[in-house]
Amino acid sequence: MAMKRTLPAIFARGGTSNGLVLMKDHLPPVQEWHKILPAAMGSPDPYGRQLNGLGSGISSTSKICVLSPTSRPDADIEFTFVQVGIKDGSLDMAGNCGNMSSIVGPVGLDEGLIQKPKIEPAGKDSASPTALVRVFNTNTNKVIHSRFSVCGTPPRYQPEGDYQMDGVPGTQSKITLSFVNPGGAKTGYTLPTGNRIDTLTLPDGTTIQASLVDVSNPGVFIRLSDLGVANPHSLSPVDVEADAGLKARLEQIRQAGAKMMGLDPKTESVPKIVLIFPSSSTLGDPHLHIKCQALSMGQAHKAVPLTLALCLGAAVRIAGTIPNLLATRDNSGDSVVIGHPTGRVEVGTTMQDGDILSAELHRTARVLMKGDVFY
Repeated sequence: MAMKRTLPAIFARGGTSNGLVLMKDHLPPVQEWHKILPAAMGSPDPYGRQLNGLGSGISSTSKICVLSPTSRPDADIEFTFVQVGIKDGSLDMAGNCGNMSSIVGPVGLDEGLIQKPKIEPAGKDSASPTALVRVFNTNTNKVIHSRFSVCGTPPRYQPEGDYQMDGVPGTQSKITLSFVNPGGAKTGYTLPTGNRIDTLTLPDGTTIQASLVDVSNPGVFIRLSDLGVANPHSLSPVDVEADAGLKARLEQIRQAGAKMMGLDPKTESVPKIVLIFPSSSTLGDPHLHIKCQALSMGQAHKAVPLTLALCLGAAVRIAGTIPNLLATRDNSGDSVVIGHPTGRVEVGTTMQDGDILSAELHRTARVLMKGDVFY
């Protein structure tokens, strides 16, 4: 008789993503994760729908966070992010996911992985006590400070609240993520080539300008106008997905940028490519600094991957980059407001002498289900 293959799991939303949250001590060594994680998400699936698992056929919902206690003095918990390939079942651990990072602190607290959380009392900025959890991400070797509302004794995550984020219906309590020293997450340098703008040579011999920036996750930023798109308002994620020639071109640009950054061009998750809208396209919304259309794992993103928003927000603050040159509002302040296909996201960046000390943004998160996942 066949064995029933299950393991304890939590299904959760973090920001505009969702996926599985697993405990490392429930899994075999990382070398054997490929035997379990793809099947749990319903991959590989040549039809691209993940009907036989918990994924739903898009990159933002084919994600896994693996949590464990930590012995690091600068962290309270650590986790590894896994992007599961929808069609091929590959496990990509090259980068982090900022959206799913928002669920790590709350789940870590509620599941007892954090023994002595720092609790800040309610005050003028918060109607309820706030937990500060220091999260270490193994993918990028970076620390994230996660602040979220708690209630009760012992304290537990309080998801109810009045904060609303674009791309997610309803309101919940606000989670503030501060990415500490986020520059050079994969390459070791905020500007891996040392240049604000580089010229990439593509396989057909043509060239295109790009800003190659590595903050939280590396990004390849290009002007949408350099692709010959006359009206940026007409370019939706659906339009990008329907244009096979454009997608192929963007993948060539992404791979050329990856090679120049010293990264593996064949790794789909890093760097990601972002189309930056001309400054004239933001005139209809005076609150925006810049607009973008991001691609993740070869798919046009309906929002913007969170770590990529952090990277773009930082790039707007770095003089001479393409995002900086296209920004339509004064970007000397701490916050940059980024427009994406389903709304906007505000990124706070603290800089000192040209270095990025931290990048901050707000999310919401919620546990959707807890039980056993079959694989």
